[in-house]
Amino acid sequence: MIAQPIHFTPNVKAAHPLEEKLKREVDGEILFDSASRGRYSTDASIYQIMPVGVVVPRTMDAAITAMQIAAEQGVAILPRGGGTSQCGQTVGAALVIDNSKYLNQLLEVDADNRRAVVQPGMVLDRLNAKLKATGLWFAVDVSTSAQATIGGMAGNNSCGSRSIEYGNMVHNVAGIEAVLADGSVEKFGELQPGKEQGRSQRYCDILAGIRTICEREKDEIAARFPPLLRRVAGYNLDIFAPRDPLNYNSPVPNLAHLLVGSEGTLAYFKSLELKLSPLPKLKALGVVNSPTFYQAMDLTQHIVKLKPTAVELVDRTMIDLARNNPAFRPVIDAALIGEPEAILLVEFSGEEQSTLLKKLEDLSALMGDLGLPQSVVNMDHAGAQKALWDVRKAGLNIMMSMKGDGKPVSFIEDCCVPLEHLAEYTRRLTEVFDKNGTRGTWYAHASVGTLHVRPILDMRRDGATKMRAIAEEAAQLVREYKGVYSGEHG
Repeated sequence: MIAQPIHFTPNVKAAHPLEEKLKREVDGEILFDSASRGRYSTDASIYQIMPVGVVVPRTMDAAITAMQIAAEQGVAILPRGGGTSQCGQTVGAALVIDNSKYLNQLLEVDADNRRAVVQPGMVLDRLNAKLKATGLWFAVDVSTSAQATIGGMAGNNSCGSRSIEYGNMVHNVAGIEAVLADGSVEKFGELQPGKEQGRSQRYCDILAGIRTICEREKDEIAARFPPLLRRVAGYNLDIFAPRDPLNYNSPVPNLAHLLVGSEGTLAYFKSLELKLSPLPKLKALGVVNSPTFYQAMDLTQHIVKLKPTAVELVDRTMIDLARNNPAFRPVIDAALIGEPEAILLVEFSGEEQSTLLKKLEDLSALMGDLGLPQSVVNMDHAGAQKALWDVRKAGLNIMMSMKGDGKPVSFIEDCCVPLEHLAEYTRRLTEVFDKNGTRGTWYAHASVGTLHVRPILDMRRDGATKMRAIAEEAAQLVREYKGVYSGEHG
């Protein structure tokens, strides 16, 4: 008997109907294979969700066509920039549109009026490199500036180290040209009285609907929106009566500010008009060495009265990890006096060196008045300042180098409380960590009450149980101190 050949049928997954149509009609990279979808299923957060597929459009028309096709087939859209989100905003069971590869151009610069127009995939560092010759910069200086796209930053309402001086994205976006769910394109900006003529009916309907919601909920907005600069969780429904200290930096309500922080749920950003700021001519840095973490937190509310451009925290854990890195050790050692439990990087900017030196003297005098004489290391040399800021900027990478089974985990990562409560909040949160048999790592924006805190957990063992317990107690503390659950990452 002659053996018959056995024929195997490959297990080939049928093409998604959306994929077929996109490949026919969209000028771009259409990625529905498992490897590509797997790459786009994660961001910098703890979440992982497999997308339906990915489009990397080569033109804006291609992006709009992809959105229209997805809408026809009932598939959600997820615009994505650098993928650096901490809260899972750039993952989802949707069609991901990645702007960063092609839709990344600087479209216009008006140096006289300090304005620039960019496509959503423009990376922050690249934008500022192009602007440098004008003496201007886009001042929302997030630590992921080498990856973060302007569209993603606007969707997230990103902030940065110097938000106490320059504000958040919502204070620095003048207008947004956006594609709506029905494929129509509208320009959102300042609501100048009597200038709604010529607008589409769609725009007028949107404006009327938003006014109705904001008027109906004005008492609830006043009661529940804390007057904090770093409030980036939820929609900015207070655009008609802003509750943050910088008042959105606009003389009249700006409808674009409702899109900022909407995380891609309201519209797709076709282009963004940005407010630019003059590049600081000179900077000076004073490093406050604090014997206790609690005292460092308590000092912040006094330091901000000197009007610094930044007050950043580096805790003992990060100091030790940085000192274990040969590249960072000499930099961090130059900032230390003895063995502090925390240091505060206090930056001042200005036009005159004498003014900045006086600011450093004032900082030293203030520390003496508060019981910490001889606690400030002055750095007025630009090279030394940059080196120390680079260590701070590498904070997350430094922390993730921690050896052992436990790692810093992001889930209560950027809660924000008023400065007068910051020391007590951190003390009580430390007690929560102690109760759950762990400790936290801390760094970042002390000037505005936002600290990047990550409990050290072993997620292979009991980490998930501790995560829930810590998250619930942290949320109660934030609510008690009338803070916000997210002061930076949405």
